Amino acid sequence: MIIHTVMFSLKHPAGSAEEKSFMLTAKALAMLPMVQGLQVLRQVSEKCEYDFALSMQFADQSAYDAYHVHPGHVTFVEKAWKSQVEKFQEADFALYQ
Repeated sequence: MIIHTVMFSLKHPAGSAEEKSFMLTAKALAMLPMVQGLQVLRQVSEKCEYDFALSMQFADQSAYDAYHVHPGHVTFVEKAWKSQVEKFQEADFALYQ
């Protein structure tokens, strides 16, 4: 299993219609067949410089690789992510065995 996480901040004001629209678009990633357990999260700690996070799981490396080239993911990145995200940090983890 691979856990994919991305912490990020948006260019939009907090609580704005643009923020809400972006989050709805991000939630739609759950419809991709290889995505499991998508969570769209809001930061509550002052210790972190990012405002939000996405977290999702993939059954294995091939599912994770397929996600990155899936047209739904590519469209999200090109039409929403690149134009609306101010900064981000990505981390991907496999279960330690």
